[in-house]
Amino acid sequence: MRNEKLKIGVFDSGLGGLTVVKALSQVIKGADIFYVADTKNAPYGEKTPEQILQYALTITQHLIETHDIDALILACNTATSFAIEKLRELYPELIIIGTEPGVKPALEKSKTGKIGVLATPATLQGEKYQALVKQLSTGKDVVLYEQACPGLVEQIERGAIACDTTKTLLNTWLSPMKENSVDTIVLGCTHYPLVGDVIKNIMDYEITLIETGSAIANRLLILSQNIGHQNDGNLNIFIHYTDTINKESIDSIISDYTFI
Repeated sequence: MRNEKLKIGVFDSGLGGLTVVKALSQVIKGADIFYVADTKNAPYGEKTPEQILQYALTITQHLIETHDIDALILACNTATSFAIEKLRELYPELIIIGTEPGVKPALEKSKTGKIGVLATPATLQGEKYQALVKQLSTGKDVVLYEQACPGLVEQIERGAIACDTTKTLLNTWLSPMKENSVDTIVLGCTHYPLVGDVIKNIMDYEITLIETGSAIANRLLILSQNIGHQNDGNLNIFIHYTDTINKESIDSIISDYTFI
């Protein structure tokens, strides 16, 4: 490992990736986490593949040049879909971990095979997601209720978690899942765990929500130890944002951080 202390770069289009940072903070020690909230270009899920790739390349180069990172976490399903292969090609020396909808754990946890997937339009349309679903569901008795959620990321970024508009949007999207007794819902965007309680209230029966932050954290722990990380000592979290950000929402996710 090049650095005495593990240096981790994490990025997303806004607040959502902080759910991944929170999961990392519960597993990783002796590290500095540098989080870039690209609020200027949020939401990624409604941008073109070319735009998303360019954002990812620019942020990664910044993290390397400014912070000399050892690992990069794409805390965004959409960015993973359109940028991770190119980033791995350009930066083979980095540990690079992406985010993808938790279809596999949903299949393992669902008792009925009726699974809902909430995601951005770009994620649902992306080849990576389509290939994942085809691979995992072939030969299984599974029904997926897929729902794009345009506008939800913007509501979350504004801190409008439990407002009437957000509840109305979620009610509309979740109604088919509720009518069909879906028992597991994949939160296919790192922002969506922040409205998890609202989703549970709307469904109004016991439902399993699948998010991927813990899986990412555990994967990083294994890969970082493979390059000599001892996972001992203090963890520091630094946040950089490219435009305005809702600081109260940050405080509701993580409490100990520094703006840079």
